[in-house]
Amino acid sequence: MKNPEIQVRRRPRQSRAKLTQEALQESFVRLLHERHAHEITIREITDVAGVGLGTFYEYFSKKEDLVALTIHQHVKTNAEQLKTYAQSLMELSTKLSFEDYLQQIIHFQLEQIQARQFLWAQTFLLERQVSNIESYRKSYEMMVQMWRSILEPYVGDEVQLQQMSLNVQRVCYGFVSQTLLVDPEFREWDELEKDIVQSLGKLKFEYK
Repeated sequence: MKNPEIQVRRRPRQSRAKLTQEALQESFVRLLHERHAHEITIREITDVAGVGLGTFYEYFSKKEDLVALTIHQHVKTNAEQLKTYAQSLMELSTKLSFEDYLQQIIHFQLEQIQARQFLWAQTFLLERQVSNIESYRKSYEMMVQMWRSILEPYVGDEVQLQQMSLNVQRVCYGFVSQTLLVDPEFREWDELEKDIVQSLGKLKFEYK
């Protein structure tokens, strides 16, 4: 059953409040390694985080809101890591071809996902159980915007930039999410990378 958009009762404006919210998210992730999300109670989350039950309800109205925020932050962190990596590639070499540039970023993205494979598999599963369509669209748009910033140095036309950003997200998200949903313990990452790169290679665009 889909829930309304993430409802955070209190915005973590102060560092201590932010740390408390992060502690609750980390506690949920730790417990997720032990059993399914629907089996985890709010009491267990607060116990692991070392806070009182009342503290949880200062920030969230229900467990699903914490889960939805955890998913969003996980995706956001990945997007930030990819943008930072792309920037480092541009700083290291001004002669890198577009194909090599994109392939290295895809490789880096898959390495990051593989390093936390269990959490990514759970994220894709929980995303379908918890996120409503508006929350899903926001996360998806965030990733499309990430690809825009990554591809912009090479793609000259604004319309093509938007279309290519959308298509790269479609390909990467589709391949990875469907793979981990079907097989959470997937191991053929090299083959998956080849399939993604091959699919992206079929897209035709003009570059700067």
